[in-house]
Amino acid sequence: MNIESICRKVIDIARGAGDFIRTERKSFRRESVEAKGVHDYVSHVDKKAEGMLVEKLQALLPEAGFIAEEGTGKKNSNGLNWIIDPLDGTTNFIHGMPPFSVSIALARNEEIMLGVIYEINLDECFFSWEGAPAFLNGSEIKVSKAANVSDSLIATGFPFTDFRNMEPFLNSFRHFMENSHGLRRLGSAAVDLSYVACGRFDAFYEYGLSPWDLAAGSFIVRQAGGRTCDFTGGNNFLFGGELIASNPVVFDEFMSTVKRFMKGHGKS
Repeated sequence: MNIESICRKVIDIARGAGDFIRTERKSFRRESVEAKGVHDYVSHVDKKAEGMLVEKLQALLPEAGFIAEEGTGKKNSNGLNWIIDPLDGTTNFIHGMPPFSVSIALARNEEIMLGVIYEINLDECFFSWEGAPAFLNGSEIKVSKAANVSDSLIATGFPFTDFRNMEPFLNSFRHFMENSHGLRRLGSAAVDLSYVACGRFDAFYEYGLSPWDLAAGSFIVRQAGGRTCDFTGGNNFLFGGELIASNPVVFDEFMSTVKRFMKGHGKS
């Protein structure tokens, strides 16, 4: 398997889905939105984009299954799976505000082999594959060199269905607001992680995540020289629903701070 060749073809597939999403946004009507649950939305654009991705990725690698947000395709219980989010940042898309993105990862069991994130509004494609550095539109990227939380800009995301752990989460907000350059919530975990990978953010944490929210982004962060873990400092984040990511210099301080507030609270 030529993983670089596959990754470059996935970039074209992600950009194609992004072109479709961009075109649909011009005539999109909020009335066409469906609610999957409380504050959890989907539109015909998500579904159509996912169908496009599944069709093209299946043709590219017929032996791979799918773990997809809208449930298209079937998961391989053992072996290769595409982990895809056709439109990460659906609420942003619905309201006509950036960012929103296409996120695609290829996993062998729980080991990510490649990741591609296409942020549609700025036409920025972040990607990497096994054994390669991380790239933004063809230029190599690295995580930041911030050495302390006090010098860091931190990204996070708000839980939208599980509010049981809001008190410790809000306590962590207060700490970082008082002891960092600030907090940002963009509305797309895939984009948050891409921005950690290229040094725009220094660190990221969030709970209530699904595999398609973080698979590609966590991989790209590591390929850009960053580190990732769950809220206990372990590696159960792909299917564990919680993620910490940062540059390697600030990682220990940041992880221990998140762990202090959120250990035992992140998993739903």
